[in-house]
Amino acid sequence: MQDQENQAVPPNQEAAAAAASAPPSTSDQPSLEEQLSATEAKLAEMHDAFMRAKADGENIRRRAQEDVAKAHKFAVESFAEAMVPVKDSLEMALKVETPSIESLKEGVEMTLKQLTSAFEKNRLLEILPAQGDKLDPNKHQAVAVVPADQEANTVVSVLQKGYMIADRLLRPAIVTAAQAK
Repeated sequence: MQDQENQAVPPNQEAAAAAASAPPSTSDQPSLEEQLSATEAKLAEMHDAFMRAKADGENIRRRAQEDVAKAHKFAVESFAEAMVPVKDSLEMALKVETPSIESLKEGVEMTLKQLTSAFEKNRLLEILPAQGDKLDPNKHQAVAVVPADQEANTVVSVLQKGYMIADRLLRPAIVTAAQAK
């Protein structure tokens, strides 16, 4: 009977049963332990790369903060360098024992040129609107509205110049404006 049973099993099923009872082949696929160690090695490599990137990011942030702090600390350096000769000129003018009106005027004019040059070098620009210019609330401050023979909301007179640093308003020009008719 056993011979009949062996003959009754088809040949394909016999090969499948033999493959199932045989241990898995180690030459085709790595073992689970090998896969685990390879995955752990990759994880350690990725963790190391992540920690390095995180440290680089922190270093960049710290350097940027230091650069901003230095920029704030030394922002006035260029302007101060330009102002030192102006101060020197004023001190020299005060040392003259018997100045004449002409020499005082000449000294003040030279000092004003130095000051104007320092302003230009550091992009400190005057705001000096002409009579009849349209009132600009971003650059002008009208302290009075007066009747005038010109269009309403235009500059009648300038009481004090204004100043801008680059594109930022430092002080508005103080003006009187024309009243609406």
